Amino acid sequence: MLEKELSFADLPVPLSELYEAMGYADAVPDEAVEKEVRGVLERVEAVTSPRFCFFISGGELDESKDSLSVGDTYFSIGKIITRQLRGSESFAFFAATAGAGFERLQHTLQQEGDMVKIYIADAIGSIIAEKTADCMEIALDEYIRNRGWKHTNRFSPGYCGWHVSEQKKLFPLFPSAEPCGIRLTDSSLMLPIKSVSGVIGLGEDVRKLEYTCGLCTYDKCYRRKQRGGGKG
Repeated sequence: MLEKELSFADLPVPLSELYEAMGYADAVPDEAVEKEVRGVLERVEAVTSPRFCFFISGGELDESKDSLSVGDTYFSIGKIITRQLRGSESFAFFAATAGAGFERLQHTLQQEGDMVKIYIADAIGSIIAEKTADCMEIALDEYIRNRGWKHTNRFSPGYCGWHVSEQKKLFPLFPSAEPCGIRLTDSSLMLPIKSVSGVIGLGEDVRKLEYTCGLCTYDKCYRRKQRGGGKG
């Protein structure tokens, strides 16, 4: 398993993207909100150590059952993900997180009771988790390059028809019981909360395609939000 710890400076977090995550779309918040955002970002940068990891495994994709089997572990991944993973020779399973330091900051802000700062930090945390996963994909690219492989998009339990409860099947596959320090609750919630996990298809003939949000009914998906509702 390849695991890496990053710094906040390793992650490109444009203010425009943060404002979009906060609901401003293409607009810019007023001066008071901008000041609050910069203040929270300074506190986040001081405590945040994002981490990612991934490992590569064989697996069997069954298009007739919309499933992926890894050894004795059977995932019901749904039609959308099955189609996107078609042609994979192996699979990368990954985890990425904003980290425990960021989670502690969130708890501190909650104790302070400033709802504006809490809202800003929540948006920042979501972006950190996804940017960390983006860094994971870059590292994965380098890792598989000598094999002549490409990779698909990444897919996570809870999205595209893959039920979130299958996190409980996914996490035992990792060599570490708590990959990147992430643990699961009984309800399949990852802690730290600002974390992502999932699978990526690998092989010579796979492609990274547009997310097929037009076929998905989950309107709260972060991919759908990023692409204005039409693509995710």
